[in-house]
Amino acid sequence: QVQLVESGGGLVQAGGSLRLFCAASGRTFTFYRMGWFRQAPGKAREFVAAIRWREGSTYYATSVKGRFTVSRDNAKNTVFLQMNSLQPEDTATYYCAVRRDTSSEYEYWGQGTQVTVSS
Repeated sequence: QVQLVESGGGLVQAGGSLRLFCAASGRTFTFYRMGWFRQAPGKAREFVAAIRWREGSTYYATSVKGRFTVSRDNAKNTVFLQMNSLQPEDTATYYCAVRRDTSSEYEYWGQGTQVTVSS
């Protein structure tokens, strides 16, 4: 089993920054990729960023490229999402998720952390 716990969300003014954390536990040696997703009220969940657990390759949605940075600390089984130049449209619940070696989908999800950006 895998457990994911996000933290670091909050309220910030436009132009500000936040750093999200996702702490993983369980069979982390099976991880292939960890991703960040977000869902705003009334909207579908969307991909934000991802990182390959071993190699560290990163991937970003066009809407956040250049503003957000995903990173990981394998020793601490933690993934980070540094969010800079936040805008009101970034307001959403942010979720981390893990895709294992044996799967083509993100199988495990955290409970989410709320990010609110005021104008």
